[in-house]
Amino acid sequence: MLELLEAAADQLGVKVSYEPLQTGSVTTMRGGLCRVKSATGMVWRCIIDKRATGEERVATLATALGRFDVSELELPQKVRECIALHQGTGPRRAA
Repeated sequence: MLELLEAAADQLGVKVSYEPLQTGSVTTMRGGLCRVKSATGMVWRCIIDKRATGEERVATLATALGRFDVSELELPQKVRECIALHQGTGPRRAA
């Protein structure tokens, strides 16, 4: 599932990377979607904690992709269902 979600992110132009993220004692941050400035302008990135479990990686990436309109993408039904399951769990929809 993770590879399929990564392919969906690629179709959307979202760069996925796995980085060591610091975690606090109150919450465990596993990553998320952000917009960063690059040489070509603003781009979307999904940064995922490289220590996250496979399930946490799927949940983080599916949540990030749930902020985009994926209706026009060529995706297997199980990927659409995974994204829909996590849709709306992020702070706001991506533009």
